[in-house]
Amino acid sequence: MGAAPPPASSAPRHGLPLGAAGLSETRTTRTLQPGVTLTRIVRGADTPAMDWTVELSIPGGAGSPDPDAPPSALKDEESAGELLTALRAKGFDARSEKVTTPATADYAGGTLGWRVRVGTFADESAATAERTRLRAAGYTGSAWYTGWDGDAGDRGPWHIDVLTIDPKKFHGDLKASYGADLENRETTSALAAADGASAGVNAGFFVLDPKAGAPGDPAGVGVYDGQLLSEAVNGRPGLVVHDSARGTDVTRFTWSGTATAGRTSLPLDGVDRVPGLIRNCGGTADDLPTARPLHDTTCIDPDELIAFTPEFGKETPKGEGAEAVLDRHGKVVEVRSSRGVALPAGGRSVQATGTAAARLTALAEAGRTLRVRSGLKDTKGRPVTASRTTSVVNGGPELVRDGRLHVTPATDGMVQPGNPSFYYGWVHKRNPRTFAGTDAAGRTVLVTADGRSTGSLGLSIPESAAVARALGLTDAVNLDGGGSTTMVVDDQVINDPSDATGERPVGDALLVLPATH
Repeated sequence: MGAAPPPASSAPRHGLPLGAAGLSETRTTRTLQPGVTLTRIVRGADTPAMDWTVELSIPGGAGSPDPDAPPSALKDEESAGELLTALRAKGFDARSEKVTTPATADYAGGTLGWRVRVGTFADESAATAERTRLRAAGYTGSAWYTGWDGDAGDRGPWHIDVLTIDPKKFHGDLKASYGADLENRETTSALAAADGASAGVNAGFFVLDPKAGAPGDPAGVGVYDGQLLSEAVNGRPGLVVHDSARGTDVTRFTWSGTATAGRTSLPLDGVDRVPGLIRNCGGTADDLPTARPLHDTTCIDPDELIAFTPEFGKETPKGEGAEAVLDRHGKVVEVRSSRGVALPAGGRSVQATGTAAARLTALAEAGRTLRVRSGLKDTKGRPVTASRTTSVVNGGPELVRDGRLHVTPATDGMVQPGNPSFYYGWVHKRNPRTFAGTDAAGRTVLVTADGRSTGSLGLSIPESAAVARALGLTDAVNLDGGGSTTMVVDDQVINDPSDATGERPVGDALLVLPATH
């Protein structure tokens, strides 16, 4: 566990709505700088350890809707039953369990499917030994701590850290940072150190796998110092913050852009990302498999037009297609028959792939002026303008709206048809979480919850919403979590990141800068 804040502990009047009633709960608060406080909440610290088990991957059975589908954590009852019978025949202590999930604002919940588990063990080593025995018999699965299931009656423990920024007393800056360039990842602590931040948390979703784009590139809307550097996953929410910490808001965005020469315009598909790869989807109508948000999925489009800024990286992405290179005034200085170039100082470019390459080449004759424009709109279709003091990071789903629970996994692409195992693992089960929002007093609140350990169970998405509301947030949105969840205070990581390798490099972070910066 990272360094804990120093004392000033007190028992809260009302505990967090986590686990069984009557659990012990302590809150330790300290002031980091005027207007900024850090509170550590520990709930259920004296809880005895829960059981371990082995959760199996279930192949499609004879009665499955898709018998050829790859094995997954959840299947239909008949497929789970067939695996159960086979396991028991080989002497394993197997059981089948129905998994139900609560309703949310846009999802009916109910039965997700059936899982199959083997054994009940006092510790991880015993569960891992049983998993090894199962693998030798031809089965795949993982050792699993039952405290991560999300059962309402569990007794914890939970470790949650809360940064609260009060604009009435705050004289520093609140901003988002992506580091030296968009296409590379840095740790939250490195981003905080580079800006001299007194505190910070990881922020939006980002590309992790090179097969999905440029690692580190925001997988959704990204506005930094008022500059739009990543298009929205259309319809999904972002967290809007200002340097003053006033007016923090959760807003849903759509994006559009054009490249224009003379009277001719071509629609853009994106900003500062690898053409053809749309992480989390939510792009244009010709994207496959969908133009709707679909979380942790990379949609594709072979025919794209992407605008690039110098903030992307040292060079634009290499590949087949065309690229128009512009100087700082928008004049076309070169039209290339392939993609990938170092941009001139202050310059930009537009890349095209597939059938869009010929259209771009015809539009961007060398020496012409190419006007590249893009912008955001809110859910009512109104243009969203951003000053140099504005940052926007992507997120989803929403958690709280107008003081009420408002969890939106279906709208934001976490409900995936034919794949209930995704919802099971990402929404229903407990994981490390980072979320943020604003309270009735206009304060910005940044929260991390540790998970994937026996020392802190983590939160399901519905639990995250309940905690956000209990902390007084009137509007809140989930940010990137899992191994990305990190909080840094005074150059130290104070939480316990869940990756085995330690703190994970991320795409961007929300930083609290001191007044002297």
